[in-house]
Amino acid sequence: MSWCRLLRRAVAARPCRALVAAAGSPRRLSASRTSRAFAKELFLGTIAKKEVFPFPEVNQDELNEINQFVGPIEKFFTEEVDSRKIDQEGKIPKETLEKLKRLGLFGMQVPEEYGGLGLSNTMYARLGEIVSLDGSIAVTLAAHQAIGLKGLILAGTEEQKAKYLPKLASGEHIAAFCLTEPASGSDAASIQARAILSEDKKYYLLSGSKVWITNGGLAHIFTVFAKTTVVDSDSSVKDKITAFIVERDFGGVTNGKPEDKLGICGSNTCEVHFENTRVPVENVLGEVGGGFKVAMNVLNSGRFSMGSAVAGMLKKLIEMTAEYACTRKQFNRNLSEFGLIQEKFALMAQKAYVMESMAYLTAGMLDQPGSPDCSIEAAMVKVFSSEGAWQCVSEALQILGGTGYMKGYPYERMLRDSRILLIFEGTNEILRMYIALTGLQHAGHILTARINELKRGNVTTVLETIGRRLRDSLGRTVNLGLTGKLGAVHPSVADSARKLEENVYYFGRTVETLLLRFGKTIVEEQMVLKRVANILINLYGMTAVLSRASRSMRVGLRNHDHEVLLANIFCAEAYSQNLFTLSQLDKYSPENLDEQIKKVSQQVLERRAYICAHPLDQTS
Repeated sequence: MSWCRLLRRAVAARPCRALVAAAGSPRRLSASRTSRAFAKELFLGTIAKKEVFPFPEVNQDELNEINQFVGPIEKFFTEEVDSRKIDQEGKIPKETLEKLKRLGLFGMQVPEEYGGLGLSNTMYARLGEIVSLDGSIAVTLAAHQAIGLKGLILAGTEEQKAKYLPKLASGEHIAAFCLTEPASGSDAASIQARAILSEDKKYYLLSGSKVWITNGGLAHIFTVFAKTTVVDSDSSVKDKITAFIVERDFGGVTNGKPEDKLGICGSNTCEVHFENTRVPVENVLGEVGGGFKVAMNVLNSGRFSMGSAVAGMLKKLIEMTAEYACTRKQFNRNLSEFGLIQEKFALMAQKAYVMESMAYLTAGMLDQPGSPDCSIEAAMVKVFSSEGAWQCVSEALQILGGTGYMKGYPYERMLRDSRILLIFEGTNEILRMYIALTGLQHAGHILTARINELKRGNVTTVLETIGRRLRDSLGRTVNLGLTGKLGAVHPSVADSARKLEENVYYFGRTVETLLLRFGKTIVEEQMVLKRVANILINLYGMTAVLSRASRSMRVGLRNHDHEVLLANIFCAEAYSQNLFTLSQLDKYSPENLDEQIKKVSQQVLERRAYICAHPLDQTS
C-alpha cells in the first residue's frame, strides 16, 4: 500500500469540528505572528518555540464576548435540558431543539454575513465545553455545522452560500454529511454511490445508500459524495468523487428508522437512500471530480474541539464524583481519605488539564492568520481526549461503586456516551497511522539527501552519524532553548521542560533511524507507527501543559501552583513512557515483542477462534 493511499484513508476517516477558511471571515483572536505546523518539526528533533510559547491568550473584549454566550447557554443546559429523558426516549424534544436554535447554536461558526455567530475556533471550543454536557445534543450540533454545512463554508460559491447558509445558521434547516457507505468506512475512496450527468447536462441523477448518518432523519440539506465520470486532461475517462449539495425536496431521498445505539441515544442516526435524485449542476460543491478534496478539507483540522468538550464533561464529572467521595463513609472514614480513591481524582484532574491545554493551544494556532495546517495537532487532541474520557468515566464509576452502575444516575449514561468518541471522527487506530505517516513523510522529504548518503556509504556522513550516536550513548546534554534566563518556560516547570527537550531530541534521532531502516515500507509497519504516534501525542501534551502552566505562573492566575503540579506529574509520566517506547523502536530491543504478537494473532485468525486447550483437557 502506498504512502499516498494510506494517508488518504487516514484523512478520510475524520469527521470533525472544523477550521473555518479565511474566506469565511470568522472573528479571529488578536495575534500578530503567522503560524506554521508545529508537530511536524518534532519529527526532526526540534521544538518550534514561537508556535507554542507563550500560550495563546484572548484580549478582554474577546473574553467579554465569549462570556456573553456562556452565561445563557450554561443556564439553559443546567436548568432545561433533561438528559435522562433524551436518553430514554431516544430523541431530543422539539422544544429543546427550538431553544438551541434561538440561542444561535446551529450557526456557531457560520460567518455573520450569513446569519451565524461567526465564532473563532477558541470561542467555539469554549461553547463546546457547555454543549458537551449532553452527548446527544453535542453530536447533533457537531454533525450539523462541523461537517454537515462545513463544505459550503469551505468550497461553496457565493450563490450557494447565500442560498443555503442563512437557513442552516438559524436551524430552520438541519444539515447532514453523507460519506460512509455499507462497504466503505475509513476507506472513503471506495464509495459506490454514483451520479450520472443528464444528456442536456443540466442535472445529475444521484443513486446510492449511506449509513450511520447523524441527523439523517432530521436533515433537509445533505452534503453527499458520489462517483462521477470525469474526462481527464489526457482525455482518459475515470471515475472520481464529486461532492453535491442535495435538498430533501429534490425527491428520491428517503431514510431508514433511527438506529438503536449503545450511547448518544438522543441523536438521530440512520441510513439515507438516494434513488435517481435530480441534483442541478449548480449544486456541485467545488469542482466536478474534486469531491475527495472537499471531503478532506471538511474533515481537516477540526478535531481539536473534542478536547475542550471532553474536558467540560470531565469537570462536571469530577464535581459530582468528588461530592460523593467526600460524603460517602466506609470503615468510619470518607472515601476521599483513601489513597486509591485519591489516585483516581488526580488522574481525572490531570487528564482534563492536559486535553484542555492541548485543545486551546491548537485552537489558538488555528486562529492565527493564514489558516495553518494543524491537522496532526487536532488528530492528537482527538486521540488523547477520547481515550482520556473513556478511562476517566470508568474510574469515576469505580469510585461510585454500585451507584455508578444504576440507570437512575447519570454516570452509566456518560460511560455509554463516551465510548463512541474512540470510533467516530476517525477511529483512533486510523488517526494514529495518520499522525505518524504525515510526520514521517515531512521528515522524509527533509532528510532524504542525508539518508541516501548513508545508504551509499558516504564516509563523511557515516562518520558524523557514528560520532553523534557515540555522544548520544554517553549521555549528551540536550538544550533546545526552553529553560534558562531566555527560556520559554517558567522556572517552576524547568525540570519538566528538560525532560521534554531530551525526549524530542532522541525522538528526532529515532525518526531518522526508522526512515533509514524501513524507507517507504514503513507504511506497512503499523505497530511501529503506533509507537511513533504515541510518543508524538505525549510530546504535544507535554508542550501544551508547560506552555499553559508557564503563562498561569507569570500572570498570576488563581491556583497556578495546582497547574504546575499537574504539568509536572504529566511530564514525568509521559517522559518515562516515551523512553520505554523509544527503546521498543530499536530493532533488537528485548522490549519489542512485535513478532511474537503477530504470530499469536495469525494463529488465532487462521482458525478464527481461541486455540488453547481447555485447562481441564487431558491427552488421550
